[in-house]
Amino acid sequence: MKLLSRKSITAATAVAVLGGLSIAAVPSEAASPAHHKAGGHDDTAAPTLTARQLAELPLTDRHLTKHEKANLAIVLRDYYVAEGAHIDVPTFVNSFAKDGVFNDMVAGQAYRGDALGNVLPYMKGLFSDVHRDLKRITVNGDTISIELSIQGTFDGQLPAPTGGFVKGNGRKVDAPTADFWYLKNGKVTAFNCFVGYSKMYSDMGVNFDWSSAANKH
Repeated sequence: MKLLSRKSITAATAVAVLGGLSIAAVPSEAASPAHHKAGGHDDTAAPTLTARQLAELPLTDRHLTKHEKANLAIVLRDYYVAEGAHIDVPTFVNSFAKDGVFNDMVAGQAYRGDALGNVLPYMKGLFSDVHRDLKRITVNGDTISIELSIQGTFDGQLPAPTGGFVKGNGRKVDAPTADFWYLKNGKVTAFNCFVGYSKMYSDMGVNFDWSSAANKH
């Protein structure tokens, strides 16, 4: 369901509409995956959202407290710095608490500390133009739930479990996803991401050999 604007909104638009998000202190230098300020010891300015920006978002409830608006701004900034056109690893990593974790729930992978810096480059390595189409946002105190799609062009390389890589073929990907963010004191304590990998791999042209697996029994 798409609310108010009657159209889905990309993460970049969510953050940059009409004047942009206030992130003046975000680092602009090149970022390496292992960032020494992981765990909330940075000086990055807290992002803010204007009333106009909030009005453009597909929120399920527009009566947000000041605290909820601040949490939402942090989450939207994380989506913004995860866009293929302007990946910013330090800002993403620094948004997490010292013991914060990113959980790729479907793949069964957890990333903490410096390992958080591997998440964004990996996705950009698959889809150089990766972005998230935010469709429905629910804010409830320190919890933010988002229905979205991960979109992009498969122009990179996918590591194969059998070894080697599946090379990009230019196919478009539109994978349904559900994200659940948990924050405390302005930091992300947990980010649980549920990606529709079956749809993603199908869009990429990667088909699993079910018949071969079935014939083993």
